[in-house]
Amino acid sequence: MIKIKKRKILLLPGDGIGPEVIQEVKKVILWLNSNKSLDFEIDQDLAGGCSYDKHGTPITDEVFYKALESEFVMLGAVGGPKWDNLDFSKKPERALLKLRKELKLFANLRPAICFEQLVDASTLKPEIVSGLDIMIVRELTGGIYFGEPRGIKPIENGERKGINTHSYTTSEIVRVAKVAFDLARKRSNKVTSCDKSNVMEAGQLWKEEVQALYDENKAYKEIELSHMLADNCAMQLVRNPKQFDVIVTDNLFGDMLSDEAAMLTGSLGMLPSASLSEKDKNGRIRSMYEPCHGSAPDIAGKGIANPIAMILSFAMALKYSLNFDKESELLESAIKLVLKDGLRTADIMEDGKKNVSTSDMGDAIVAKLELQK
Repeated sequence: MIKIKKRKILLLPGDGIGPEVIQEVKKVILWLNSNKSLDFEIDQDLAGGCSYDKHGTPITDEVFYKALESEFVMLGAVGGPKWDNLDFSKKPERALLKLRKELKLFANLRPAICFEQLVDASTLKPEIVSGLDIMIVRELTGGIYFGEPRGIKPIENGERKGINTHSYTTSEIVRVAKVAFDLARKRSNKVTSCDKSNVMEAGQLWKEEVQALYDENKAYKEIELSHMLADNCAMQLVRNPKQFDVIVTDNLFGDMLSDEAAMLTGSLGMLPSASLSEKDKNGRIRSMYEPCHGSAPDIAGKGIANPIAMILSFAMALKYSLNFDKESELLESAIKLVLKDGLRTADIMEDGKKNVSTSDMGDAIVAKLELQK
């Protein structure tokens, strides 16, 4: 069996349940190294609150440079009440924002897929969510999370004023819209662009630039493009989610809509995400993969966290960063087989199913990989 070149992966477990779910991904990576000769080289380091506790900063320069040199980054989760009172610049989430901004990870892909085996886990009726497969493309490095000026300052009468700036440029909108259109061509040729063009100038620009890109590009002529106000989209996601295929939107609305779409599937513990840069001159992209769920400090250390979102994030890495489609599909298939067997972590537990630990779920997925090899 011929070995390919070593591929460096940086694992940043982070805080809360992050280390627990990352541990299950490591099992999958080691299995692929042994059985598919992918020869991944794993490095692991600190980011988030744990980094602040040790180094006084949510991410060190050393870790950031490791991220630059890696094929991709796998991030567990960051944050928790322990660090709520830190200065904003020191909060664990700043590690995440720094990685996104400095690695130029402008496109966030969040699939919301309702597995056949988990239809009953959703709070919506089975006929509403059965067969659901949505891809939300969120612009990740612009908008209100990064706009300047920002901050909290004292004003007259002893009050304080909080300031955040929501702004977008043509190029920021066009590049993420291209990602959405290109994804749609490989899916069902349908894109819904969401904004608040009725009350926000940045939203008006968003709508105009997405439409202009569509009108000027013959390659997109088979795609059905529609525009929808973001608040209406939030309503439609729970009313009739299967009307959507690819949704493209800005940073703020994408954050909210993707979490809402995730819960259509039954649990945030099932939803992965990918954050991607543009291709460089050598065709390489920088990328980071993470589950949609947070650090869940209330269940950290109990061995009950669902590792599937983290493992599915790794499946996305295989597909989008390395073009290992077969290995990605193999991993997704293993997860479906485990769910078909009735294994469930606490967040997706149903009557008549078997409640298993974080570690047991990871072991079961690796066992299904073994059966399929």
